[in-house]
Amino acid sequence: MDPLFEFLLRQGDNTLVLGHRISEWCGKAPVLEEDIALANTALDLIGQTQMWLGYAAEVEGAGRTADDLAFLRDAWDFRNLLLLERPNGDFGHTMMRQFLFDAYQIQNLKALEASSDPRIAEIAVKSGKEATYHLDRSRDTVIALGDGTSESNARMQSALDALWPYAGEMFLADEIDQAMAADHIAPLPLEYRAPWEAAVLPALAAAALKVPQDDFAHQGGKTGRRHSEHLGHMLATMQVLQRSYPGATW
Repeated sequence: MDPLFEFLLRQGDNTLVLGHRISEWCGKAPVLEEDIALANTALDLIGQTQMWLGYAAEVEGAGRTADDLAFLRDAWDFRNLLLLERPNGDFGHTMMRQFLFDAYQIQNLKALEASSDPRIAEIAVKSGKEATYHLDRSRDTVIALGDGTSESNARMQSALDALWPYAGEMFLADEIDQAMAADHIAPLPLEYRAPWEAAVLPALAAAALKVPQDDFAHQGGKTGRRHSEHLGHMLATMQVLQRSYPGATW
């Protein structure tokens, strides 16, 4: 498989899967303001998906579109981080997942703005402003909930304990990452680790949360070798209309 195509799938699948997960809060968030904010974040991510998967379809050159890649692939063809397919859980769990990814994504997009591939650099620039807002909001929410009541602190600690083992996959490299680095399209993911920790650890301290000390990292999502059962259930809901009425337009 073309390494560039694979890399673009990883970028687009991350935003697609997280965008859909967040959209599941529409009409169910704790308060109206959060309902609107989560819906807007989901729309931002789906818009970024259109750019990433649209470019991936062009690189593939097989006549598929961004919609085909989103709605007509099976779970084993997806290349998203395992962290992002995790169920929403409660509101605190959702915001912790969002924060851990946002802190990574802002570093990812900043680096890709200098990509040797002009299209990737363009997409990164367009997505960066939205990512900055996402990080500001998720960080502030994590701090507010962690440093809130005993109940909210306990829930945020539970969320951190559950999600931390999935964060490490963001920084693992394989032959696709090495090919991108060799062509100066993207740096190796490990280069994001130090600035990610510089953003995440002080915020977690301000939220009165204890960072798990286990270095274990779940992996397999970005390579497609392993996904959880949660992705299959999510795709069944996300893809049902296109699968039921192939090629339908409105």
